[in-house]
Amino acid sequence: MQTVEHPLVSQSIGTRRTLTRLHFGTAGARPKVMVQASLHADELPGMLVAHHLRQMLTEAEAAGRLQGEVVLVPIANPIGLNQTVLHSQLGRFELASGENFNRLYPDFADWLTEPDQHIAPLLGPDAATNVATIRQAMHAALDRRPPVTELDSLRHALMHLACDADVVLDLHCDFEAAVHFYTEPPCSDTLMPLAALMGARAVLLAHGSGGRCFDEALSGVWWQLRDKLAQSHGDAFVQAHPFPQACASVTVELRGQTDVRHDLATSDAQAIMAYLVHLGVLAGAAPTLPPLACAPTPLAGTEVLTAPHAGVLTFLREPGDDIAAGDVVAEVIDPVTGQTTPIRATVNGVLYARHIVRWATTGLDIGKVSGQTPMRSGNLLSA
Repeated sequence: MQTVEHPLVSQSIGTRRTLTRLHFGTAGARPKVMVQASLHADELPGMLVAHHLRQMLTEAEAAGRLQGEVVLVPIANPIGLNQTVLHSQLGRFELASGENFNRLYPDFADWLTEPDQHIAPLLGPDAATNVATIRQAMHAALDRRPPVTELDSLRHALMHLACDADVVLDLHCDFEAAVHFYTEPPCSDTLMPLAALMGARAVLLAHGSGGRCFDEALSGVWWQLRDKLAQSHGDAFVQAHPFPQACASVTVELRGQTDVRHDLATSDAQAIMAYLVHLGVLAGAAPTLPPLACAPTPLAGTEVLTAPHAGVLTFLREPGDDIAAGDVVAEVIDPVTGQTTPIRATVNGVLYARHIVRWATTGLDIGKVSGQTPMRSGNLLSA
């Protein structure tokens, strides 16, 4: 294992933070997988998973099992990790700018089709060569845009580490939840074995969910670039200059914020290690994939349940439960008037996430049920 530190831009005199990566295997070996934890710094289960992954990967490397390359970032957000206010750990939004740490990542497809830096003249008939060319162009595009702020430098460093990876796992969690994934449809075939190994209860698919989140900046460039080249150069050009979906990236939601337990983290780390064997990153007998615990559904089909008025929130169903249309998922109770309002699902699906608070303000998003029929459009992510 090699430890490398990436200093971030100093936000003030006398302060300097660093991003640390742990490197396993030989640089440049394929497949390359990057795993990062807690980009939202108040979402801690991923850090404990990273702790167990570090131990497992160290043992695998010592045993000579590393055939590919693994980059592990155990703390992806040292900025947010320092945002403790009145004994409460924040870390979703940078306090200086108000920006979400998991938004506003590069639009590589736009960057690679700028008039003076267009990728088209650099592409040829060989798909593997084109993949290498596009990855090199992404690194160069980042270098042409040096970061100015501390947050810029965090995004910049993470993108440099991840933009040439074959698979990227971004470990998050929800308030209270079952394991679930967010990814793009072109990535699903590569990632469904991991969903099976981790027992994911929902896999939510969207061609860009809005906000330019970390994982979609990495997977989106490949299908978006093909679309842009088809529009500007025609379908024949794209067919003559092929390249695959060369990065499968995913947001892995590791249950809820308080699910920071060794048994869960060990199980998740073992599932990821088995997935690395499946990918060929680690030598070993291919794992037997368990049956999938869910079928992929469109993120636009998710029903977001909301509180119609303020009151005490009590749940009647647990994360991971199968829900039928008409089921009462929760109740909101006004303790002054006694008004009790049942919150019913209108779709068939899985209650994959719910809020952690038990006092509902009017309009609060209290839970999410995966539905099969798209019903939403626009920005599909929460703030």
